[in-house]
Amino acid sequence: MARLRRFLDRIEPSFQKGGPYHKYFAVYEMVDTFLYSPADTTRGSPHVRDAIDLKRIMSFVVLATFPVILMMLWNTGYQANSAMAQLNMTELDSWRGTLINVLGIGFDPNSLFANMFHGLLYFLPIYLTTLIAGGTFEVLFAAVRNHEVNEGFLVTSMLYSLILPPSTPLWQVALGIIFGVVLGKEVFGGTGKNFLNPALTGRAFLYFAYPAQMSGDAVWTAIDGFSGATPLALGAAGGLEAITNAGFTWSQTFLGAMQGSLGETSTLACLLGAAFLLYTRIASYRIIFGVFFGMVATSLLFNLIGSDTNPMFALPWYWHLTLGGFAFGMIFMATDPVSASMTNKGRWIYGVLIGFMTVLIRVINPAFPEGIMLAILFANLFAPLIDYFVVRANVQRRLKRS
Repeated sequence: MARLRRFLDRIEPSFQKGGPYHKYFAVYEMVDTFLYSPADTTRGSPHVRDAIDLKRIMSFVVLATFPVILMMLWNTGYQANSAMAQLNMTELDSWRGTLINVLGIGFDPNSLFANMFHGLLYFLPIYLTTLIAGGTFEVLFAAVRNHEVNEGFLVTSMLYSLILPPSTPLWQVALGIIFGVVLGKEVFGGTGKNFLNPALTGRAFLYFAYPAQMSGDAVWTAIDGFSGATPLALGAAGGLEAITNAGFTWSQTFLGAMQGSLGETSTLACLLGAAFLLYTRIASYRIIFGVFFGMVATSLLFNLIGSDTNPMFALPWYWHLTLGGFAFGMIFMATDPVSASMTNKGRWIYGVLIGFMTVLIRVINPAFPEGIMLAILFANLFAPLIDYFVVRANVQRRLKRS
């Protein structure tokens, strides 16, 4: 690291004003501040309503996704290799299959390395497409506004990539992240001024614009000719009985060895990321526990009410926790410091609203079993209003005391 520091100091004059690479100074500055704390660190709020250093927030969130990424690589490859074994496939007619055969890795679902490498071949194109397409528009808007390119897009690109199915066409990946960056963030002024989560905005756009590629039984394992429903989809159709009859156990869904979006399957990996975010005080525990308590209370209420026609009424809360993208959304999406509520009491209300809406959508709306995405976007819209009433109530209490 000391050698790298000396190298960066030596080439810095070339990027300063008057140097041959002055127009690339923003790129140099981004690399330098990502690796080292800058001398002129932010002492106040990096954006309108947050007093935590923006660079550290983004870096720590990316680090918190590492357990999710590792589990995602294994599970994506495991699902693909297992599907090939079920279909008696020994070859994969694609560039992935050619590369795996050339390297002699194989498609054994019992091999940790074979699963990790196969999963990487699905994740890497999606992530690189996201970086290139979304990063281009980030740089474009920064150049037009004469702003520096910040680390915010690193988090957006990672989270967006992790909530996509592995079979998503790359042109749709690019279209979704462009929509999320431009219409979910940049039109409102950029980082710190958006009221919607950009990653979820792009994902929601893809879901409603191209539902065939974002839902169904054939999108969760990227092997042609293979189809299989996720446990959440099974639950929406037949309740807990349908999930267990398909061979899924609660521990399996908790660990994440199942079909689903790339990074949303493992509740355990998400909880490890949550522990890191809570320890570093990046994520608000009020939002996380608010979402959890809202989900538990609503699930228990539906369990108490019961239904003879809708089996989702009887689904226990601990299954809601591990199914779909609930854990990922609760920890990484709901805690977005820009689009969430900013007051302490407002964060509790905001979190409970997300938990309540998630279960409500899952249970009452059988056409859309995954409710966490829409619940968070719905709560994003009401976050400023929640903070407004919390502040007004506090003002009224102070006026009465005086």
